[in-house]
Amino acid sequence: MANFAVILAAAGKSTRFGDLFYKKVYAPLAGRPVWVYSAEFFNNRPDVKQIILVIDAEDREMFSEKYAGVAAMLSVEVTFGGARRSDSVMRGLEKVRKDIDFVAVHDAARPCLASKWVDALFAKAEETGAAILAEQVTSTVKRANDKLKIVETVPRDGLWLAQTPQVFRKDWLSDGYAKFQHLEVTDDAQLMEKAGRQVSLVPSSPMNLKITTKEDLKLAEQLLKALPKAKGFPF
Repeated sequence: MANFAVILAAAGKSTRFGDLFYKKVYAPLAGRPVWVYSAEFFNNRPDVKQIILVIDAEDREMFSEKYAGVAAMLSVEVTFGGARRSDSVMRGLEKVRKDIDFVAVHDAARPCLASKWVDALFAKAEETGAAILAEQVTSTVKRANDKLKIVETVPRDGLWLAQTPQVFRKDWLSDGYAKFQHLEVTDDAQLMEKAGRQVSLVPSSPMNLKITTKEDLKLAEQLLKALPKAKGFPF
């Protein structure tokens, strides 16, 4: 069995979330902060040997006061991010142990994971070296201008919506960041593309929701009820 590390990206500013009191990764979801769900999920996997949560440095004191105990229970190491998402992932990558074979990068704001998706994803990554969860586009796609007027209809054949986790051989991801850390990328798969690596898609589900707005919390709460229940922790 290969050894996996998970980097949970949680250093964003949550500007679209629109809450004066919480960033989205700390917002209460069915009584627990959002980030705990993915941390607990990966802590329950025997192939995951290391979990690294990357938070905003400005949240250091708050996190220490509120969540240090929970992080310890879930074997989560905490480090601090940079100005860009890619900077934050690179900070997490610096903490990955030498015995790790593969690194999974996951948005801490995606709390609704299912083992069958991640089982398939990890297996594909072991087979090919790089794989991501993705949802096939089924709706008609329109391109619009800045006045929200339709410019064209985009053929949806071959279009997929990238999700996380995204899993890569550790040496591939490390080499990619060493060579292309200056580039603006929106996910780690794009970095692998720049490095000339082939990335495989593993079909996922729209249930793998990324929380962006406060309204998404209501939907996530219902999705959690529909997912298989994992062994929980008393918090």
